[in-house]
Amino acid sequence: MDKGLHFTICVVTTVLLLRESILAAPKPGFVLLQSINSFSFYLPVLEDPYVMVRGAELEGYCMDLLGALAGMLRFQYRVKVVGDGQYGAVAAGGNWTGMIGEILRREADIAVAPLTVTSAREEVVSFTTPFLQTGIGILLRKDTASQDMSFFHFLSPFSKETWTALLFAYLLTCFCLFLVARLSPCEWNEPKNEENHFTFLNSLWFGAGALALQGASPRPQALSVRVIAVVWWLFTLALLAAYIANFTALLSSGSEQLPIQTFEDLVKQRNLEFGTLEGSSTFYYFKNSKNPIHQMIYEYMEKRREHVLVKTYQEAVQRVMDSNYAFIGESISQDLAAARHCNLIRAPEVIGARGFGIATTQASPWTKPLSIAVLKLRESGDLDYLRNKWWESSCLRQSRDRWGPLEPPALGGLFLTLGIGLALGILAALAELSSSSRRTAAHTKKSCCSVFTEEICTRLRIKGTSRQSQETSGKANA
Repeated sequence: MDKGLHFTICVVTTVLLLRESILAAPKPGFVLLQSINSFSFYLPVLEDPYVMVRGAELEGYCMDLLGALAGMLRFQYRVKVVGDGQYGAVAAGGNWTGMIGEILRREADIAVAPLTVTSAREEVVSFTTPFLQTGIGILLRKDTASQDMSFFHFLSPFSKETWTALLFAYLLTCFCLFLVARLSPCEWNEPKNEENHFTFLNSLWFGAGALALQGASPRPQALSVRVIAVVWWLFTLALLAAYIANFTALLSSGSEQLPIQTFEDLVKQRNLEFGTLEGSSTFYYFKNSKNPIHQMIYEYMEKRREHVLVKTYQEAVQRVMDSNYAFIGESISQDLAAARHCNLIRAPEVIGARGFGIATTQASPWTKPLSIAVLKLRESGDLDYLRNKWWESSCLRQSRDRWGPLEPPALGGLFLTLGIGLALGILAALAELSSSSRRTAAHTKKSCCSVFTEEICTRLRIKGTSRQSQETSGKANA
């Protein structure tokens, strides 16, 4: 009886253990979490636009990302804001602070935040595939970063090469007007008795009038001259539109030449203080870098730690706006600050390409499923949608890295059209002169080629020669 009872208890115990193991096994489409009810701690830092408080709820890029991940992997979560407001760095005693520290102490399962993936953090926690790519940039206030406009600032919309090409096109067009007006019999029928109104000076005046969108005399009569005039008008119209658009963007964006373009420029100047977030990966990037410029930046920040290092990102942005201070930090966050505050701008140079990843405990069953989910969101374009949603600019401006003086290749089609129009005008003038020469040759019974050559020589004579011939003929008649 005792043996039978012992056997029954063993069987029941075995069945219960098998049942628990079956219930604990991960099901398709689910993530096995550490807690029995599939709840996870999500650990953010309050930072615009990643996590923000709106009333009694949290919203932002990270909240939308977490919601998308929960929908794909079918898990529930609880939200906990990190206690000390730090991302995570090694303290004096060797312990980790911030989000990394709470994950190591098992106070949280994952951390979805703008948490930079670094080798030091990777040694103690695991990271998923980065969901955002960034780098290290310099955030400046425009009035402290910009230098005085030059006296010839109005020439900035076009490069020197473009202005040179424009001057050449203007002189070439005016010369073609002058030449075609002399060759065309419709414009100058009697070279010996008539005065040609399209002198070279008048042609220059006509071309300048078109550049200023003003009518100028003389008015062309021949088809060949009108072809060149119309092409020149279209050319100047498109050119002026490009100039006005580029010059307006230059003035409205405040994208005049920055004296601080690189980190080397930042070190050399003496007007601005600069710093970064205390205990951030950016600070340790400069500390560990072997680059001499980066070492100078680290030494500057270390010596003035109490004055130049800030506690939060919001404090950094406010300090940039209120004082002569340059903030060194994540370029993607600086782009957001420049989009929200129109008096801020990011310097062009970005160093230390890096990514934001989701942190989990080492050997966690979360890491791989979350990485795959992030990749799927990237492939479907959802990450781009979230990026555009939360980084939308409220400033009607054009950023510095998109603006620049127009180079000749950008206007290549415009110059090509002008060249074709000039060629068509010259060909039309030669056709008109050829037709007139054939009629004259038939009337005078001379060779068409000789009459054509005589007409060209007569029409290309300088003004003084024509007047001398007219005066000579007048004296002979007298």
